[in-house]
Amino acid sequence: MALEISIEDSRWQQAGLEDLAHQAVAAALGHFELDPEHCEIALLACDDDQIAGLNAEFREKPVSTNVLSWPAEDLAASEPGGQPLRPEADFTGEIPLGDIAIAYETCAREAAAAKKPLEDHLRHLIVHGVLHLLGYDHISDLDATVMEGLEVEILGNLGLDDPYTVDDSL
Repeated sequence: MALEISIEDSRWQQAGLEDLAHQAVAAALGHFELDPEHCEIALLACDDDQIAGLNAEFREKPVSTNVLSWPAEDLAASEPGGQPLRPEADFTGEIPLGDIAIAYETCAREAAAAKKPLEDHLRHLIVHGVLHLLGYDHISDLDATVMEGLEVEILGNLGLDDPYTVDDSL
């Protein structure tokens, strides 16, 4: 798999980021019958301060967030709820998909608030990021429904619960 991981915050190593990222990326790409060996993704595992700077620079929102994605190519569907374009290989035979950044504190805080293992939340957010690289989004309700459905299906194939279901018994 052409997944390049840059760990800027050592807490990600303790969380087992590398193995979890490889699992999540392979599951997401496999869902679309894309060979992970030919897809290029860079993952930056950082902290809230670093992602807040990236969010300010690229989205003009100077606050931390859980995950950011920068697709190599705009594959978005032309209409809300539509199917994005399929990524194509470049002249080398590789499929450049883009970059993802993920922030430790925000992810850990969200996982704790949802009473879910950090590992499960991390896989969810990486799948979410990969879907953004593949042209999916959640700007409109139709797009959000499609994207969330894909996340649930991909995570289910990894043996994970629906991340959008709230357990009221907790």
